[in-house]
Amino acid sequence: MFRVLVGLLFAQHGVQKLFGFFGGVDGSGNTASLFSIYGAAGVIEFFGGLLIAIGILTRLVAFLTTGEMVAAQFIAHIPEGLIPILNGGELGLLYVAAFLVLIVYGNGRYSLEHQVLNREII
Repeated sequence: MFRVLVGLLFAQHGVQKLFGFFGGVDGSGNTASLFSIYGAAGVIEFFGGLLIAIGILTRLVAFLTTGEMVAAQFIAHIPEGLIPILNGGELGLLYVAAFLVLIVYGNGRYSLEHQVLNREII
């Protein structure tokens, strides 16, 4: 349940950037250019979130999305100040924590990867 919720919530950020839903990148429904940092982030968030939600390559994707969230902290949030609640970075840090949990515990018994490929849970 944790993996599915985290994945679907994270994918919403990609939907926002790529398709302009939920206010888009600027609150007026605009989308990010695919050839920009926001566009790359949107691709990682959308597809990464979906892969995590269904449980395919969870550890690898969680590692990549952790890197994206750490980069977002340094690019967008830390320049606004060091305290996450004041610089808007608290959600990104919560995602980092969630992805670290997924890296450690993997995708679980009810993941698509486990059900279809019968891979052992390590």
